[in-house]
Amino acid sequence: MNQDRPIGIAGAGSIGCFVGGMLAAAGRRVALLARPRLIQEIAANGLRVSSFDGSERTVSADRLIVSDDPSILSDVQTVLVTVKSADTAAMADVIARHAPGDAAVISLQNGVGNVPLLRERLPGRNVLGGMVPFNVVALGDGRFHRSTSGDIVIAQDDAGTATRLSVPGLAVKPTGNIDGVQWGKLVVNLNNALNALSNIPLRQQLAQRGWRRLLADQMAEGLAAVRAEGIAPVSPTPLPSSWMPPLLRLPDALFDMLLGRTMKIDPEARSSMWEDLQRGRRTEIDYLQGVITAIADRRGLAAPLSRRVIALIRKAEADGNGSPGLTPEQIRDGRP
Repeated sequence: MNQDRPIGIAGAGSIGCFVGGMLAAAGRRVALLARPRLIQEIAANGLRVSSFDGSERTVSADRLIVSDDPSILSDVQTVLVTVKSADTAAMADVIARHAPGDAAVISLQNGVGNVPLLRERLPGRNVLGGMVPFNVVALGDGRFHRSTSGDIVIAQDDAGTATRLSVPGLAVKPTGNIDGVQWGKLVVNLNNALNALSNIPLRQQLAQRGWRRLLADQMAEGLAAVRAEGIAPVSPTPLPSSWMPPLLRLPDALFDMLLGRTMKIDPEARSSMWEDLQRGRRTEIDYLQGVITAIADRRGLAAPLSRRVIALIRKAEADGNGSPGLTPEQIRDGRP
């Protein structure tokens, strides 16, 4: 990778700032296209990135290119797209106007529809799918904390882009089946909404059998829909996707013995959808449970749990009071 040309982060939120901070800490030139609030935080405090493993790095503002002006993408070697899925089309148009035609464009977003949309809007460009398995929490004052484990995966290409993006503390691995990887991540990400509705940390949620059984049923519903499309999802964990629902349903003691102690999750980690509700932002429910219900409609499947979760998230968005703090039983019944 040409070290003289920056890596552009298109839509630097929590994931984008963490990834950009890790790249910059390793000596890469990084251009963050960000909102004014984040620009002010970084200008005042630098960009601080930390992880569940105790590591922490600080990048001073003068080592970064940070702006809300998309012209900072004019000389980038690579563009990492990290906006919410609803903003993909608009960001693609920004990239088309400002980024060089030879810059690789990599989607590091939730969902499965972003890469086709980017390719449609950016014809002739090298657009690669990616998957980020970990959560990042914005702590304020330019601090971004990785609260769960996992390595970034992107589609393998002839240029070896994945290997070239890897830096100490941030491994990027290539795959020949990015579609399967993204579908596998979507099924796991169905927990984002459950965690958002629960108003409890992820580790606490997964320690309770009632929540795990709800997640197991949600994943089973998602897997049925995905397989009805003829898709073989690739699990983002070492365990096959089909193993997860029965393992999640195990009693607490057995689950903790087999899996609980191996989960690398900060005690206060929560899903990005929980953060969206707390901040009054629109969630990505349409790109997670919404994908499952769309498949269900096409294939004649019921998907009742996905439909209830969508309705409850929509209500929480409309109420504007953050997470409603529901129980698993209330979610199953579809009532607040």
